[in-house]
Amino acid sequence: MQLDARLSRMLHILIHMEHAKAPVTSELAGKILDTNPVVVRRMMAGLREAGHVASVKGHGGGWTLQHGLDRITMLDVYRAVGEPRVLSIGPSNPAPACLVEQAVNARMAQALQDAHDLFISRLGEVTLADIAGDFDVRLAAHGLTHDDAAAALTGAGPGAVS
Repeated sequence: MQLDARLSRMLHILIHMEHAKAPVTSELAGKILDTNPVVVRRMMAGLREAGHVASVKGHGGGWTLQHGLDRITMLDVYRAVGEPRVLSIGPSNPAPACLVEQAVNARMAQALQDAHDLFISRLGEVTLADIAGDFDVRLAAHGLTHDDAAAALTGAGPGAVS
């Protein structure tokens, strides 16, 4: 089963956008995320609708953040990318009249709801600024700067930053 990486991908590109010296094009974001620019535009559309990013068409255009990373949580991004399913397990229902199946499904439904609620709670506690702070620590540990990270966006710098 293929994992849904939309949340991870959008978190990744948003952190890079914070350090970009110019708007990030869908083509560049696609290169960084190893995906088609059309996929980037589709994923970014929800973030634009939520007011977290803006896009400008034409020469010199691209995607920009609308406010600081401290105002965007992982939950905001999760919602903007369509709230992808968190778990791949679920109840079985081949014999809905079976009382055992009903008992199993009721307990599974509760456990899945509890897991979902905890996941949503945790996403709401982490801002993109928190993630960027972790990135800063990792960047410094590699002896790199934010200019190195910005250069990596254009392909002119160390690839390890992306």
